[in-house]
Amino acid sequence: MRRAGEATMQINLRFFASVREALNVAEEPNVEVPEGVATVGDVRRWLCNRGPVWAETLGEQRALRMALNHEMVPAGTRLTTGCEVAFFPPVTGG
Repeated sequence: MRRAGEATMQINLRFFASVREALNVAEEPNVEVPEGVATVGDVRRWLCNRGPVWAETLGEQRALRMALNHEMVPAGTRLTTGCEVAFFPPVTGG
């Protein structure tokens, strides 16, 4: 958690494949996250508050992969200022 007077953390968001298509956005650079958003999972929950399409696409009921700085990570992974958080649908093959 940030202390009083500290700058708001900024992160970069990226969305891929069906997630990008559903949200109609590929990336959002320099997004300020509110206090209390400290992990990749927190970002996911915070983004769900943007509206019904966001909640349906990124909600906990959906199987998604998340990456921090190009590395797949679990939801509890902590953010760092300027990091890139990316969301992917699960990869399947045939």
